[in-house]
Amino acid sequence: MGTHGSMTKAGKVRKQTPRMPSKNKKNYHPRLKNRVKYTSRLEKVAAPARA
Repeated sequence: MGTHGSMTKAGKVRKQTPRMPSKNKKNYHPRLKNRVKYTSRLEKVAAPARA
């Protein structure tokens, strides 16, 4: 029973890809994050109705 690919090639692609610097993110509390999502969605839905 053979394997799919040899163990000598394991991790080849990950080692070749360049490291990207991490992006700075704002970490909201889940409750606040849900409120921000809700208000942004509400604005998208309500904006065309007002015009």
